[in-house]
Amino acid sequence: MIALSRRALLAAPAALALPGAAMAQAPAKPLRVAFLWIPNVEYGGLWIAFDKGYLKTEEVQWQPGGPNAPAAVVSVAAGAADIGVVQFLPFLDAVSRGNDFVLLGTTFQRSPLGVLSLAGKPIRTAAELQGKKILAQGPNERTAVEAVLKLANLPGGVEFIPTGFSPEPLLARQGDGYTAFETNQAVTLEKMGMTRGKDFFFASMDEMGFRSYASMIFTTRKFLEEERPRVIRFMAGLTRGWAENAKDPAVGARLAVRNYGRDLGLDLDQQTRQNTIQNQFLRSPENPTAPLLSLDPALLGGKMMETARATGRTNLPPVERIADFTLMDEVHRLIAAG
Repeated sequence: MIALSRRALLAAPAALALPGAAMAQAPAKPLRVAFLWIPNVEYGGLWIAFDKGYLKTEEVQWQPGGPNAPAAVVSVAAGAADIGVVQFLPFLDAVSRGNDFVLLGTTFQRSPLGVLSLAGKPIRTAAELQGKKILAQGPNERTAVEAVLKLANLPGGVEFIPTGFSPEPLLARQGDGYTAFETNQAVTLEKMGMTRGKDFFFASMDEMGFRSYASMIFTTRKFLEEERPRVIRFMAGLTRGWAENAKDPAVGARLAVRNYGRDLGLDLDQQTRQNTIQNQFLRSPENPTAPLLSLDPALLGGKMMETARATGRTNLPPVERIADFTLMDEVHRLIAAG
């Protein structure tokens, strides 16, 4: 989740089509995958899956996300994509609007969202949010802060100040805290020579009670029923890619910078550091030995639904209706079989 200038985004090719799109033998119906964000190292596992041959580029057509792209839930609902990457609350909202979506797995077992603060006024706990001025990137980040306070049974008292993707307003002391991503703005401060835990602090939303997955993978129930073998093969290739990515974060970073995101002006050092951090999110804090990309019904139906209720969402669906908990079991059996 790296912040990019508008110029860099506009400079990228409009389609950002898959590298093998022009191949003469491309299949008639490639699997169309809608991203949550731009094609950076956040999708390092997919880039490695292509590089290693676990997935064929001509069989997967990826669609970039970002500020100027339609949300993946919109693309999948409209039939413009077969599979999408999404965060939990927008997924629930899409289901509440009548979309028959099914969660398949999750890339990251916890969210990188949190609050950055500086020495002198550190924010390290939910209680330390009270009475602070928080620079919030958007409504979703503001909602997360409010939910953290509610989950901790704390009164509000937070003043929100709208801001953008850069931590510069925090450095200018325009606020006491800044909603940020551990894989993005925290890395920006490190690259400026600042030391975490001394010059700046990062308080994870997950650690403050706002428990969530990140970069969840979903499709429609109809597509899953009709194309389950294809979905399983895709998820198997993707899982193998992420397993390789965990071994050396530099590989996925190089692929993002030099190949799949080459038109975005990505910084190799930043992408490598981001990948190093996000690799830590591949394993569940509650169950570190759980298979990669798998969903935990107890977590999804427990703490994560509590998080959703704390944001004011009601009439939440049973997790058995919105997730297929057997699919990743099939995926890992396929991987084990070679």
